[in-house]
Amino acid sequence: MALEGSRDTGPQGGDAGQPSASLGGERKPALQEHGGTPAELTEKKSHQGLWIKLAIAALLAVALVYWMTKPYGSNNPAAGQAGRFGAGPAAITAGEITTGSINEYVEALGTVTPISTITLYSQVTGIVTSVHYQEGQYVHQGDPLVDIDPRPYQSTLDAAEGQLLHDQGVLAEAKMDLQRYSEAWAQNAIQKQELDDQEKLVIQEEGTVKQDEGTVAYDKVELSYCHIVAPIDGRVGLRLVDPGNTVFSGTGSTLVVVTQLQPITVVFEVSEDDLPEVQEQLKTNHAMRVDAFDREDVKNLGAGKLIALDNEIDTTTGTVKFRATFPNRDLALFPNQFVNARLLVKTLANATLAPTAAVQYNGTAAFVYIVNPNQTVSVHPVQVVTGNDRVTAITGVNPGTTVAISGFDRLEDGAKVQVHKKPRRTTRTRGMGPGSSASTASPGSPGSPATNSSTATASAPTGSSIGGSRAS
Repeated sequence: MALEGSRDTGPQGGDAGQPSASLGGERKPALQEHGGTPAELTEKKSHQGLWIKLAIAALLAVALVYWMTKPYGSNNPAAGQAGRFGAGPAAITAGEITTGSINEYVEALGTVTPISTITLYSQVTGIVTSVHYQEGQYVHQGDPLVDIDPRPYQSTLDAAEGQLLHDQGVLAEAKMDLQRYSEAWAQNAIQKQELDDQEKLVIQEEGTVKQDEGTVAYDKVELSYCHIVAPIDGRVGLRLVDPGNTVFSGTGSTLVVVTQLQPITVVFEVSEDDLPEVQEQLKTNHAMRVDAFDREDVKNLGAGKLIALDNEIDTTTGTVKFRATFPNRDLALFPNQFVNARLLVKTLANATLAPTAAVQYNGTAAFVYIVNPNQTVSVHPVQVVTGNDRVTAITGVNPGTTVAISGFDRLEDGAKVQVHKKPRRTTRTRGMGPGSSASTASPGSPGSPATNSSTATASAPTGSSIGGSRAS
C-alpha cells in the first residue's frame, strides 16, 4: 500500500516528462535575469568579436610602425643609435678636377634637306611607250627615264622643216632678182621704183624664213619632251606611271621625282642667343664643323660644315635657321630625316674640367661637393661654361681638387664620408669632339666617361679635346 501511494505522487500517463505549468513559469524569468534572450546573447558575442579584431589590427599596425622606424642594425654594437638611413659615414666615389681642352658645341634638332629635288611633269600629250628606271634607282644626269610616243611631234617637225626649205628657196630667188635689178638700174634699163620694190620683197622673204626657223626650233623642243632624261644625279622614287598610260600636258601629273643625295644638307634652328658667337667665327671665314647624329643622339651619321644662315630671326621661336652641307658618301643621311645637329663653335684651351656627375644643381645655381682631407665634404658653388656627358668645364674650383661624384642623397655640408674605389668597367663615350681621347677606358683611369650621377666618373685627361654642348 505504501508503494502504491508513492507511485501515485509522480506523473502519470501522458503527463510524464512534461514540466508543470508552475515549473515552466519559474524558469523563464530566470533566463531573462542572467543573460537576456538568445538573440541578445548572440549580438553581444558578435560585438565582443569585433572589438577583439580591432585590437589585433591595432597591435599589428603598431608593430609595423615599430619595425619600419626601429634603428638599423640595433643588434650591431658598432651601429650605435644611428638611424636606418644615416648609419655611419656616407659611402661615395670621387673624381678629380683637371685641366684640358674642351670643344664648345651648339646642339639643335635638324632636318635632312636635299640641295635639289626635281619633280618631272609631262610637257606634251601622248602615250607612254617605255619607262627606263627602276624604283629607287640611283641615276646620273642624262640617263633616260620615260619615253612618250614621239610620232605626232616628229610629223609636225618634218612639216615645219619642209616649209622652211620652201621659204628659203623663195628668198634665194628674190635675192637673185634683186641682183639683176641692181645691174639693170645701173645701166638705166629700169626705173628706180622696181629696184626698191625688189629690195623690200627680199626683206619680206627673210622674215618668212626667220619665222619658219622659229617653228622648226619649237617643234624640236616639243619632240625632246617625248624623251625625258634625268636632269641631275640622284635617286628616283617609286614608279608613278606605266607604259600604255596617256599623259596630258599641263595637268600636273607627276612622272618621276629625282632627289639629289650627294652632297646633301641639314637645316637646323639655333637660338638667337648663340648667333653673335657664330657670326664672329663666320666673319673670319672659319669653316665651322657640324656633326649629324641619329634620333637617339648616339650614332654619328656624318660630318659637314656650315655654309649659310637665314636672313632673319623667327619671332615665334626666337631661332635662326642654319644650313650645313655633308658629302654623304655612304648615303647615311636620308631626305627629310630628323637628326641632332652639333655645331662646333670653338675650342676652350686649358679649361678647368670636372666630371659631369660631380656638378649638382640647386635651381639654376651649380655646386660641387669637395672631399676634404678629414673625410668630410664641403659644398662649393661653381659656374658652368660648357659640358657633355663626360666632363664639364667650370670655374670657381682649382685643378687637383677631389670632388664627390656619387652618393649625393646622403651628402650635406660637413657630412662624414667614406670614399670607395670605382669598379673597372668599359663604357662608350658619346659626343666626343675632333681630336678627343679614346672612347673606352676604365672609369678609374683618365679618359673614362661618366654614365650618370650615381656612377663613377673619371676626370678628363690633361690636353685632351672633349666635346661640350649647349642645347639651343
